[in-house]
Amino acid sequence: MTTLQENYHTDNPVALITGSGAPRVGRAIAQHLASLNCHIALHANTSVDEANAAAKDIESDYGVKTIVTTGSLEDENVPDRLVAETVQAFGRIDILVNSAAIWSPTSFEEITASEIQRYFNINTLASFLCARAAGVQMAKQTCGGSIVNIGDWATVRPYLEHAAYFPSKGSIEVMTRSLAVELAQYNESIRVNCIQPGPVMLADDVSDSKAKTIASSTLVGRVGKAENVAHAVQFLCENDFVNGICLPVDGGRSIFAPDGMQVGMNTG
Repeated sequence: MTTLQENYHTDNPVALITGSGAPRVGRAIAQHLASLNCHIALHANTSVDEANAAAKDIESDYGVKTIVTTGSLEDENVPDRLVAETVQAFGRIDILVNSAAIWSPTSFEEITASEIQRYFNINTLASFLCARAAGVQMAKQTCGGSIVNIGDWATVRPYLEHAAYFPSKGSIEVMTRSLAVELAQYNESIRVNCIQPGPVMLADDVSDSKAKTIASSTLVGRVGKAENVAHAVQFLCENDFVNGICLPVDGGRSIFAPDGMQVGMNTG
């Protein structure tokens, strides 16, 4: 299999990861790509101080150049600027990971139109605009580039109190396929794929009993790690014959019916 360096014809491919300021999945993706000798553009909105500290750690730990880009993805002008700042700093962009997202439980009766609109603006529209901006630059590069969108496994089995959130994440799957088709017309070496994470990096306020319940809802019987998602990003960026797919990284959660809901097979 080809390496990132072979795919992008450089010793130090450049990766922009949105939503990577806070110590969540986006940060883990950035650190993993840095360990593979990628120069890194972190992005933060409210976690700017954390992003600046992370940038120093990444440069120290992995010896790659790291910058911090900032801005609210509710502003439709920010995606173009993030990509422009990345290209200005490094002269190129080889990898874009659309990791930034918002989610919060809301009871069905209390959902407002403005809340749904905000989910689409940040989770869907911003990912599209970042991908378009990156794709325009990648089209100029002989080696093209890779765009990885972050979706959600639960779009196929939504859970309660997130009816405002799931439409925005469900759109990521269709958007990924459409972007793959569109951008290949500009440069056939541009690939667009999607990862659908399952339960990884549970919130600090999740109780032990709840964590056990979540772990038992997967086929592997445990909660995943942010590194599982980061490794999937590496695979999608390295494998140059994978394009337009949505890859669940969920421990089998999307196909498993826990709590005794499986239907037994009659062997009589």
